[in-house]
Amino acid sequence: MKTKLPTPPITIFTPSFADEDNTNAQNLTVKEIVARLCPEQFRVVMISEGKPDPRIAARRNTKLLPYYKHGNTAQLLMRSLAFRPDIYFFPRFGPLDQAVFGLRKRLGLRTALVTYIVMAMNGATANGLVARSALEGDAVLANSGYVAETVWQQFGIRAGTIYDGIDRRFFFPGNEPGSAKARVARTVLYAGSFQPRKRVEVMIQQAARWPDVIFRLAGRGVTEPSCRALVAQLGCKNVVFLGHLTSAQLGDEMRRADVFFFPSILEGHPQVLGQAAACGLPAIAMNVYQPEYVLHEKTGFLAESDTELAQKLDLLLCDSATRQSMSWAAAQHSQTFNWDRIAEQWTEVFRQVAAERLNS
Repeated sequence: MKTKLPTPPITIFTPSFADEDNTNAQNLTVKEIVARLCPEQFRVVMISEGKPDPRIAARRNTKLLPYYKHGNTAQLLMRSLAFRPDIYFFPRFGPLDQAVFGLRKRLGLRTALVTYIVMAMNGATANGLVARSALEGDAVLANSGYVAETVWQQFGIRAGTIYDGIDRRFFFPGNEPGSAKARVARTVLYAGSFQPRKRVEVMIQQAARWPDVIFRLAGRGVTEPSCRALVAQLGCKNVVFLGHLTSAQLGDEMRRADVFFFPSILEGHPQVLGQAAACGLPAIAMNVYQPEYVLHEKTGFLAESDTELAQKLDLLLCDSATRQSMSWAAAQHSQTFNWDRIAEQWTEVFRQVAAERLNS
């Protein structure tokens, strides 16, 4: 039988926010992809709570559904289904996703499911709607080779790998990558949420060891009060809490810093490591989730223990030549993660899934 090809435009609904100031990693990913999808080939429906990203607002064949304080699940479900989406892209783990999954099963809804797994799967993370989105997905992709391997281990599903790119509007080197940064005090930067798995406390403990170095913490979250209490307990005068930063502000912070320190022990493929690399900032992170944004001993260090985290920080703070060489190498390596090429990969996934849906 001859394969039928989908008639453009293919309609994609994603429960993702188009807001310009939304820096959630998953929403950043979707915004970058949507901004590059050909409007003649793809109609996109997504959510907006405030001022949308100007690229999304200007994109033809894009519908932004308003987000209200109450009753969003029912309203978003009815409005999104009115567009008869061919694809439900990047399900999350809320009531809207639960409702869509239920309708697909009970009503035989022919909307295809394209799942993107962005967290390493283990006994704690591979449950509920995460498991359902993997098991029911018409296409399952992961944001790193390591995450794809954990999907196979937990679900027996061979997930493809599509990396997240780097937004070059905000994340780029300052001076010539690898050049010395003129400043009085060396600076170590952390950026991410404050939650137990991120272990921001480890950063503060390093600040106590290096009183002449400035440690700057970007982000907010549930462990922020305990982190502030630890700073007071240790008498650290060199720790600065920056709060939530826009992408532009974070890029500026990265260009001013000397080392990016990221002690988290449970991730997928954290975009912040790629952003640091694009700014020519050497990074120190844990190797447990095998981040490919960092090339060990070339653009930074991937540590196996907290002791090694501290040792590598000491090395970078004391050795300006190593910092400079890693800065140049990081900026070069970041070119691998190009959003234009990545969007082309997603375009092919969407076309294939839509064609399979039409021929099923």
